[in-house]
Amino acid sequence: MSVRRKALEALMDITDRGAYANLRLKEALEGMDERDAKWASALVYTVLDRLNYIDYVLETHARGKLNPSIRGILRMGVCQALFMDVPDSAACDESVKLAREIGKGALSGYVNAVMRSVCRAKENPLDLPGDLAERLSVEYSFPLFLIREYIERYGEAFAQDMLTFRGRGITLRAQYPYTEEELERELTDRNLAFTRGKIAKSAFCLERGLDVTKIELFLSGKVAVQSEGAMLACLALDPKRGQTVLDACAAPGGKTAYISALMHGEGSITAWEIHPHRAELTAKTLARLHVNNAEVAVCDASVKDEALFDTMDAVLVDAPCSGLGLWGKPDAKQNKDQETIERLSALQKSILSACAGYVKRGGTLVYSTCTVSHAENEAQVEAFLKEHIEFSLASLEAYVPQSLHERAKGGMLQLFPHLDGTEGFFVARMVNHGG
Repeated sequence: MSVRRKALEALMDITDRGAYANLRLKEALEGMDERDAKWASALVYTVLDRLNYIDYVLETHARGKLNPSIRGILRMGVCQALFMDVPDSAACDESVKLAREIGKGALSGYVNAVMRSVCRAKENPLDLPGDLAERLSVEYSFPLFLIREYIERYGEAFAQDMLTFRGRGITLRAQYPYTEEELERELTDRNLAFTRGKIAKSAFCLERGLDVTKIELFLSGKVAVQSEGAMLACLALDPKRGQTVLDACAAPGGKTAYISALMHGEGSITAWEIHPHRAELTAKTLARLHVNNAEVAVCDASVKDEALFDTMDAVLVDAPCSGLGLWGKPDAKQNKDQETIERLSALQKSILSACAGYVKRGGTLVYSTCTVSHAENEAQVEAFLKEHIEFSLASLEAYVPQSLHERAKGGMLQLFPHLDGTEGFFVARMVNHGG
């Protein structure tokens, strides 16, 4: 099976059948040599990142309803021609070959005609929608309803700057007992250029690409890959040595491991995950990072467990969300609509309500998401506080740099990529005062 066919099958599983891009690609790339794997991964991720634009181009050049497989082939072909510096002739010829390879030879002439039409039109400006929100939705392949929300809430310039921002490379942190000083020396000795985090000073932001999973630091469990937003959620929890902590939505385990590191491995952490395969992934992450004070359990965090009421010093609810703040996961932008947000908001509400009961008086509850969505973030917390008068917001100033004190003093902080240089992450810190 050709590399392009493996990429096509992975792409269609992601776009048409809802598979997770990272997991499906990992499966597709197995057995490929490094060069082919990098190319196939770049192809699939670029299609996902530019999907609205690619489909808009196809609407101009491809008439009639497309067969799903042919649509996938054309999406990859357009992506190669427009965004990957593949020569036009190769983008056309390989698309035709792929149609034949999957048994659609009768449509190979159609594929050829569409691809040649697209390539001929490359030098001409695409006639984009006149409405700003619709244009941004096409240009940046982002859900239209959320772009309209961003424009209304933050203004046109802010929304456009946020959508155009492209993130930095991989962010690492040291895992206790390995120290930041040791990690800094190691990266310097390896000539791996980095900058320290703007939000979380313990973060090391690599300035160029690197397959971290193959280096000794990662394999030996000395470092974890983690965004500054995710680190902030753990810092805001302010876990202490000897405490009892719940990470209610723990997969894939990075936050659980960082909480353990902040506790210097002392105390007890319960890590819940509703899906068995993701609970297994969490356990593997914690094992690699030598976390010995956390227990992973398959559990639905939205269902109250009265046996755990008033037992936790700190609870982290890093809730399932739309994931629209993650620039490294372009599939998160696909198939999102208002109904999706409403469904997720209802789930988030039930998880927050259930987990609130576990927090001891004086204990801390942190709610976080990796998205920029008012309904999932600020509105969610405000509704929770109205129903749970025993909780109140507590300032985040102690956990962020001076430059963020004004935005963080209310106890809720929305990070924006273009302002903060990190993913669009939301954190709210609440304390149970027993009211």
